[in-house]
Amino acid sequence: MSNFGGINWLELTVLGAGLGTRANRPVWLQEMFGLRTRRERNMQQGRGSSRRARGWRGIEGDDDSDNNDDGSDHYEEDDTDSDYTPEDEDFETSRCDEATSQENEITLADHPLGEKLRCTTAANPASCRFGRVQPGQPVNALLMLAGREMNVTGKSNFSRAEQCHMGSKYLPLHGRKVVDQMNSRTYTGQFSADGSLFVAGFQDQRIKIYNLEKGWKVQKDVICRNLRWTVTDTALSPDQRFLVYASINPIIHLVNVGNESAGVQSLANITDIHEGLDLSVDPNLDTMFGIWSLQFSHDGREIVAGANDKCIYIYDMEAQRSTSRVMAHNDDVNAVVFADNSCNVIYSGSDDSKCKVWDRRCFSQRSRPAGILEGHLEGITFLDTLGDGQYFISNSKDQTLKLWDVRKMTSNTPRNGSKKIPTLRWDYRWDEYPGRGKNLKHPYDVSIMTYTGHRVLKTLIRCYFSPAYSTGQKYIYTGSADGMVYIFDVVTGKLISRLRSHRDPVRDVSWHPTQAMLVTSSWDGQLAKWVYSPDEVVQIPPARCYYD
Repeated sequence: MSNFGGINWLELTVLGAGLGTRANRPVWLQEMFGLRTRRERNMQQGRGSSRRARGWRGIEGDDDSDNNDDGSDHYEEDDTDSDYTPEDEDFETSRCDEATSQENEITLADHPLGEKLRCTTAANPASCRFGRVQPGQPVNALLMLAGREMNVTGKSNFSRAEQCHMGSKYLPLHGRKVVDQMNSRTYTGQFSADGSLFVAGFQDQRIKIYNLEKGWKVQKDVICRNLRWTVTDTALSPDQRFLVYASINPIIHLVNVGNESAGVQSLANITDIHEGLDLSVDPNLDTMFGIWSLQFSHDGREIVAGANDKCIYIYDMEAQRSTSRVMAHNDDVNAVVFADNSCNVIYSGSDDSKCKVWDRRCFSQRSRPAGILEGHLEGITFLDTLGDGQYFISNSKDQTLKLWDVRKMTSNTPRNGSKKIPTLRWDYRWDEYPGRGKNLKHPYDVSIMTYTGHRVLKTLIRCYFSPAYSTGQKYIYTGSADGMVYIFDVVTGKLISRLRSHRDPVRDVSWHPTQAMLVTSSWDGQLAKWVYSPDEVVQIPPARCYYD
């Protein structure tokens, strides 16, 4: 019979028979789990118990399925007990008491997306009833584990939603450790789809592929070819056999990921496959453009790329040529992403401040977008999709991160309205944002949520949804020019945590697809790893200017 913390589960099951309700749960069970101290019991005898559980070193969360539909997040204080002070807690979870992402407290609690995220991270009602220490209180993770062992739900295991419910409580906010230090800026850093590899691109013509299963050992050290300024983006093929990387020129390069037996260093075509793929539609023409963003299709047969010539390119791997070139925007296309696994729909973001939706089934050189999503006041630096073909997020130089629903996209016909869109003259590479502190709003904003607080300056800073497997995509996280990482709750918009990780801008950040691990990639040349630790208290650092 398995044991947990010295507890015999057979004994617990027998003695705990019929303990599916809080009223029947004995005091000894609560004290055994550290959920109820003798001091608290004495307080209850005198004047009633505190509303907060003591001693469980996890991040307690709201119960999204029962009596907690107000959108409050799991870092919110419960001050029901007027004598409660933070010192009464054995463990203080990460909180942000300063401000939410929107002053008007807009949430998505009643939005279809809010309902969708609740369904993907909801605990079973039986687990909820068993897991609460007091009525109306958040579900305790340890009691949920006990309930699983006692089979209170009758299913003998957690559902996928309950796994996400548990996983979303243990965030990688602790134990910062430098994985690697280079003497040049880090521009990209991403985990592979299965989390076994990590790919980092550096400005000094280097790309490193780390093997996590072998202790972050370098599996491939790529010496880049024909690089202009830096590596702008990298992408792994779905089967993780090949890596493509881009720079500020029309040729992207394909590298064999390989393994240790194939050698670590990849130099041109001497030691490994290292082919150039020309994205120019007509290679005979003297065209010069650079690639800012690229991604493999789900089947690995195509690559989509966004370029500084205002175009979107589709490269066919089997035909070994570009099959589509679309004049997509009025300025650089900084970000492109497939909407879902079908790869029929593409989202694009540009320095013209617009997000556009493209249906490839209607693609041609003079094709028009299926729709436009307006709301940003400055250029867009990155896009990430929820993967359902309906929702995506964008980071922008107007210092906001927005959530979009493609069902709200408008016609691509120019609007002849009289409302003026605010415009500012500045260069995000050198200047502070001149609109900071001003109430500047786009008159035709159709985004469904806006998140603020981070800095999008100096470089094309990236943002992402948290992993579906471990968190149910209930968080959004982004790098920042102030050297921090910002994590937001998708539904409430609240700032969950702000990780002080670097002194220079964090251009890219990646959350492990299955583990509570997050890696930041910064201009200081560092790759820093964050994990979950139950013994470390997280303090939200104060905001600071990016150049401090």
